[in-house]
Amino acid sequence: MQFKTVQGIDVPEIGLGTHRLFGKDCEKTVTEAIDIGYRHIDTAQIYENEKEIGDAIQSSHVDREELFLTTKIWHTNLDHDEVLQSVEESLEQLRTPYVDLLLIHWPNSQYDIEQTFRAMLALKDQGKALNLGISNFPLNLTLEVVEDLRIPILTNQVEFHPFLGQFDLLDLTYDYDFLITAYSPLVQGKVANNETLIEIGKEYGKTAAQVALRWLIEQENVVAIPKASSRDHLAENIDIFDFQLSDEHFEQIDKLDKSQRIVNPNFAPKWD
Repeated sequence: MQFKTVQGIDVPEIGLGTHRLFGKDCEKTVTEAIDIGYRHIDTAQIYENEKEIGDAIQSSHVDREELFLTTKIWHTNLDHDEVLQSVEESLEQLRTPYVDLLLIHWPNSQYDIEQTFRAMLALKDQGKALNLGISNFPLNLTLEVVEDLRIPILTNQVEFHPFLGQFDLLDLTYDYDFLITAYSPLVQGKVANNETLIEIGKEYGKTAAQVALRWLIEQENVVAIPKASSRDHLAENIDIFDFQLSDEHFEQIDKLDKSQRIVNPNFAPKWD
């Protein structure tokens, strides 16, 4: 496994996304992922699988300190006291005294973000959240957090893949030393059918999915959290550290249409 380092924190470049993994299937997938070599696990309060992930971590052969564990506060739990209460519940479900990264899952203008972060900073002071961040924050709201509030976020987790760019946000990461965590990096399986990615993959003996993930992590300050449920796909997604895209291939992927957003709920912010 390779890492990206910001603010002195090492974050595994490939993690496991667990959205829509439930019950015993979730526990089995996380157990297999850790066994294969994953050390970065991403979940959220709304995923309703924190308990199963906690059980998998507890039963694994890997020390908790070797894992990078993220959870996210749901956008209706952003009141100061709700943050504190809901995170305590998450920690209980995850069977851990701390998470490595705690994120606001979606912005919500009905809450004062300053008091949301006040609660999150209190959790950080208590050692219950080692790092803080945001998710699904467009550029203007990210600027509010890092410039106006001066919150030292570790990441902004956003949809990012060969069919949707996040280059303005990525430029901002260099000024403020934070990561972009790319979710849905395989576009819910759609990268597998893209002829450009397939043809590039043939040059390296890799799949289109592996090419897509490689394109992401070869960008400075980007890590990715693909979801997989089968052992074969788990292994495929992590087997991307033995090749490097040529400049020509990288540019081919850059030139793909970047307007395909697949995650856009009715409470999402206005994307800029």
